[in-house]
Amino acid sequence: MKYLHTMVRVRNLEESLNFYCRKLGLVEIDRHENSAGRFTLVFLGAEDNPESQVELTWNWDDEEYTGGRNFGHLAYEVDDIHALCSRLAENGVTINRPPRDGRMAFVRSPDGISIELLQKDGALEPCEPWVSMPNTGTW
Repeated sequence: MKYLHTMVRVRNLEESLNFYCRKLGLVEIDRHENSAGRFTLVFLGAEDNPESQVELTWNWDDEEYTGGRNFGHLAYEVDDIHALCSRLAENGVTINRPPRDGRMAFVRSPDGISIELLQKDGALEPCEPWVSMPNTGTW
């Protein structure tokens, strides 16, 4: 397992970039704009540790974040998402967003922290029980 990033939602992308980059000293590593989903993702890292990143998520439509919604999730790259989700489920962990696509799943920690699991080196072939399993709760 490899730690990838922590995601936080921001209300003003330029103000946040000013803080994280110009003031804190992080550098922009990658950026993705999604016009269909109406959001921008900006990945930042420290110059000495660029592989551990902060993902700034800016939703284009104004939204008030309450209840910690501005903190998004921890993300981990895993060798076999199907095997890990099976092991988690067998140990009583709810798979909130099953890996239906063979690429991404979400679970929550006992404290309600959302954790994204991403398949290393691209998606696995979709399979049961994940393909037909619905989302559970929020993630």
